[in-house]
Amino acid sequence: MVLYVVRHGETDWNKVKRVQGHTDIPLNEYGRHLARETAEGLKETGIDLAITSPLIRAKETAQIILGTRQIPLLEEPRIREVGFGEYEGVLCNGEDPISRAFRLFFNAPGEYIAPKGAETIEELYERTGDFLKELCEKEEWQEKNILISTHGAAMTALLNRIRGNLSVESFWQEKVPPNCSVTTVQIKNGVPCIVKENEIFYKEKVRQWNTV
Repeated sequence: MVLYVVRHGETDWNKVKRVQGHTDIPLNEYGRHLARETAEGLKETGIDLAITSPLIRAKETAQIILGTRQIPLLEEPRIREVGFGEYEGVLCNGEDPISRAFRLFFNAPGEYIAPKGAETIEELYERTGDFLKELCEKEEWQEKNILISTHGAAMTALLNRIRGNLSVESFWQEKVPPNCSVTTVQIKNGVPCIVKENEIFYKEKVRQWNTV
């Protein structure tokens, strides 16, 4: 089994560094452009099925990459973005107390405290890990090439597990995957291995941000 794990394209909230989480924000035009460039880069890649977060920014990214391929697109809630509760919608670079409290998620994740109704990093590790375990054990998919469309923190949790790093303190050791970057993972005999990480197919220099 080969997985092509992609982070969704840019949204308007990414652009202004606003916290998204479970808030269902669509791609903006630049985000669609990134997805189209990624689709061009993957046009010769055989894909047998696709699995997407149910959030529209990930689902639209998958649909653009798939193009005219007539293959199943399955929604999977375990790979949607981490939920931030009352922090969703705040500006990451704001100077208000909520913005400063949220920034710990990136700057000192070991000290981050999830607000009421939000998820912890440990909970994110648990649900994405459960999804990965099911993939590794799914016998009927062992010879498949699968597109996985997800989000910055959810993708990081998946890849950290493959690396064998479940530390909360070093969650962002490899930084946030760029929008529409593709990481190739091979699963052989039930064991996942990263083959190529953060491959980018678009030509312009991507805007720099680290909002999820």
